[in-house]
Amino acid sequence: MKIGIPRALLYYRYGVLWETFFRELGMETVLSPHTNKNLLDAGNYYAIDENCLSSKLFLGHVSALKGKCDCVFVPRVANYGKDGVLCTRFEAMYDMCVNTFRSQEIRFITCNVDIQQRKPEAGAYIRLGMELGASRPAAKAAWQKAKAAWHADQEQKLRAQEAALATDRIRVLVVGHAYNLYDEYIGKPILRGIERLDALPVCSDAIDLAQAQKDSLHICGNVPWIMSRELLGAIDKYHDQIDGIILLTAFPCGPDSMVNEMIIRRVKDRPILNLLLDSQDGSAGVDTRLESFIDIIRFRKEATANAGKRV
Repeated sequence: MKIGIPRALLYYRYGVLWETFFRELGMETVLSPHTNKNLLDAGNYYAIDENCLSSKLFLGHVSALKGKCDCVFVPRVANYGKDGVLCTRFEAMYDMCVNTFRSQEIRFITCNVDIQQRKPEAGAYIRLGMELGASRPAAKAAWQKAKAAWHADQEQKLRAQEAALATDRIRVLVVGHAYNLYDEYIGKPILRGIERLDALPVCSDAIDLAQAQKDSLHICGNVPWIMSRELLGAIDKYHDQIDGIILLTAFPCGPDSMVNEMIIRRVKDRPILNLLLDSQDGSAGVDTRLESFIDIIRFRKEATANAGKRV
């Protein structure tokens, strides 16, 4: 069996887990292509106007898998407990896809993670494995190997970033959800743009996720969304190692619009650039803003260094 995985949304958080899980079950995974203009246009076609850019991209990625796999995996993730609430799109996406593509020959499979309803993550994946024909022991073993592979990947990402911070270049923390940061069409060009300006992009997802949720309390103690708290924790972790912050948001993300405004008001000692990504073509405006932002940071550092010399 070929399992199609849209290269969007939670793929950038759990892709290693998913691919390992299905591989351990003896199944082949097929990824949708990297985001491009045609795929974005497809997402705009299938989505309603009120969908955020990231959700539109997801629908485009689903459409790109038609005819290339036996079924498309779209997990339903509601929460990780009362303190682990996610944006409602992650709970609704499976039903959105089933409804949106109901007239097309696309079969969907899911797993339902909802701790508040006593549906834990491990049980959801084991149940999915059994639905796909595996025995319970085999499904459990596949889940355990997948989770271990995911933890190893997270640790490697954290170690790589901490090693990269040992540089004399300007260091800019790019605060955004992984599905925006690493998308080839909307996020990667920004990371590459920072590199071209001889600065180091520091990605907010390279953290210990559990520790980041605790660290977020140093900035704000009542943010309901677990992923938003992780972003705050990244700011707290890297605050003393960076020279500036870029807030990367896909229009019109509700949680980010609230949290970003709070960050701007509370983090006063680092320059902040708020970049709002939409469906418009062209990157000239973003490139200009990046260049100006890096110049501001460079001028500030030079002014501080010169002031120190005078003293």
